[in-house]
Amino acid sequence: MLREEYPRPQFVRENWMNLNGEWEFAFDDGDVGLREGWFRGDVTFAKRIVVPFAYQTELSGIDDQAHHEIVWYKREFELDGDLDVGKEVKLHFGAVDYSASIFVNGQKVGEHDGGHTSFTLDITPFVTGGEAVTLVVRVFDPQKDETIPRGKQSWTPEPDAIWYTNTTGIWQTVWLEIVDALHIEKLRMTPNVDTGMVELDLNFADGVVGKRLRYAIHFGETLVAEDAVTLTQNHMQRDVAIYQKQIFRSPNHNDGWNWTPENPNLFQIEFCLEDDSAVYDEVLSYFGMRKVHTEAGMVYLNNRPYYQKLVLDQGYWRDGLLTAPSDEALRYDIELAKEMGFNGCRKHQKVEDPRFLYWADTLGYLVWGECAAAPVYTEDAATRLTREWLEIIERDYNHPSIVTWVPINESWGVPGIHNNREQQHHTQAMYHLIHSLDKTRPVISNDGWEMTETDICAVHNYSHGREDEPQKYADFSRMIHDKEAILKSQSTLRAIYAAGFEHQGAPILLTEFGGIGFQTGDQTGWGYTSVKNAEEFVADYSRVMQAVYSSNALHGYCYTQLTDVEIEINGLLTYDRKPKCELKRIREINDQYFDQIVE
Repeated sequence: MLREEYPRPQFVRENWMNLNGEWEFAFDDGDVGLREGWFRGDVTFAKRIVVPFAYQTELSGIDDQAHHEIVWYKREFELDGDLDVGKEVKLHFGAVDYSASIFVNGQKVGEHDGGHTSFTLDITPFVTGGEAVTLVVRVFDPQKDETIPRGKQSWTPEPDAIWYTNTTGIWQTVWLEIVDALHIEKLRMTPNVDTGMVELDLNFADGVVGKRLRYAIHFGETLVAEDAVTLTQNHMQRDVAIYQKQIFRSPNHNDGWNWTPENPNLFQIEFCLEDDSAVYDEVLSYFGMRKVHTEAGMVYLNNRPYYQKLVLDQGYWRDGLLTAPSDEALRYDIELAKEMGFNGCRKHQKVEDPRFLYWADTLGYLVWGECAAAPVYTEDAATRLTREWLEIIERDYNHPSIVTWVPINESWGVPGIHNNREQQHHTQAMYHLIHSLDKTRPVISNDGWEMTETDICAVHNYSHGREDEPQKYADFSRMIHDKEAILKSQSTLRAIYAAGFEHQGAPILLTEFGGIGFQTGDQTGWGYTSVKNAEEFVADYSRVMQAVYSSNALHGYCYTQLTDVEIEINGLLTYDRKPKCELKRIREINDQYFDQIVE
């Protein structure tokens, strides 16, 4: 079985059942499955698929890239022993693209729209302990519907340029938990570096009044706080002192006990819902003391200016597409990026697997959280994007590695935003919606150009030219040299701000640039510029980075990109994560020029 690791690292229970592995599978191009009752589970599907890999992938065992809009899955499993009275069975899906209908023992138990976010169903009324359970999933992924947020997935018959092979169906772990009817439902942990406190915000299932919540916070072997609270309602908030008036725990002199990429300090926290007669629920989690804010044209981490050296990360793998082949593969991408001197990534047009965020938290790696975009603007597209963002923030709020939210990129989904007030209102609405749900992170209204209200002025510019095009390089250097030049520049003939909006002092970062194409082996493809060998590759990277670090206005950057993807060969690594040059040479360039601007 692949992808065996616990899939929800910030809300861990000990007892769970992994439903990944071999399932029955069928294409339903004629849309006959519902009419013929495939959901009842008494039909044997002819194909076999390895979940959680989409049928388009090699690791799925099918490896078919043709478009099939309706697919079906089926598998049987058995709950261990009798299902005790007062227990509930929760069925979890990490992500299913796009619209999923779930059937258990022939009965429909729920549905979910949204290809990148997790969902949970209570299937207790439909199962019996000790008896076989038949689980059937129908997925509808309409390939030509451009109102669906699909990100980099192609909706044309063949992938092309920046559009890649599409993903249909289950692409993250499917799993099961049996919990007591009295259990913890939600957990939010909000660090406050200024006060040295962490706010705990928990929601519980009905019936917990009079029960006791016991929690303990550890930093390594040190017990930081421990308490027990008698619940008077199914919601509890507590501020817990972490610094406890000890100066070297705070960031006043060094990182202290705070989370940074250089020192990714994490606190372990245990929750136990109980009374004198029983333990009803136990959950393990973690958090980091971390603050991000903008001030005086700079981004601050824990109240200190922090220069972000990010790399664009599409989150695709040759054999798994959106699904990493292993947990180790997720970790390896971060380790390679850090080895090259980057301190974070912009996870581009994808809501990444929570296991990636776990490794970012653990290893110390900044993440800009983005989402898949729809190509066009309609009321349906706006509604779908909004719904996904509600689920994104609920799922990922607690991760200290996430330092910025990016709801819209390069006017995708809002192509008329420059003068269209409806589309401008949409980006403003997303900006304010996210801030209303998360007060701890900056939000970018439209990364790249035509921004409206935004906490970071995020600019894209690929016009550095080849080594033998000195005038293009001179123009590129000039356009990013100072604030006035940046704000007057036109990125791909688009203004930095939409009509009616202007720069309000937000930090300026160059969040897409570079894209140097370097073909290795017999692979062919494209980049924004191209080189022939590793020496030229390093030299061109150095040339571009020198212009970036010479800027008087930029407070960080995001280089395009970490890996090749399909016909894009502009990665620092190949699609198979093989370095295109010695990684230490990239790090030397990053560190050399960075040291110059710090000095």
